[in-house]
Amino acid sequence: MSNTNPLEQSVRDRLERYFTDLGDSEPRDMLAMVINCVERPVLQVALEKSHGNQSKAAEMLGITRSTLRKKLLAHNLQP
Repeated sequence: MSNTNPLEQSVRDRLERYFTDLGDSEPRDMLAMVINCVERPVLQVALEKSHGNQSKAAEMLGITRSTLRKKLLAHNLQP
């Protein structure tokens, strides 16, 4: 039995698929790519679960409201 978190395992599985799809190509900026791909839906879900309340969403995410606003702007999620 594995102690791996299901979300972590899902990311690992998708990264394996990414490397398979790359073939002989070299990956570039992998960490930035993964963070960008994961951060946007996390922000969206936090806003949905907090019914658009940015203070509650920021608390849920463990970041300040100003950091949340910067991230929303960076991902074009600002209302």
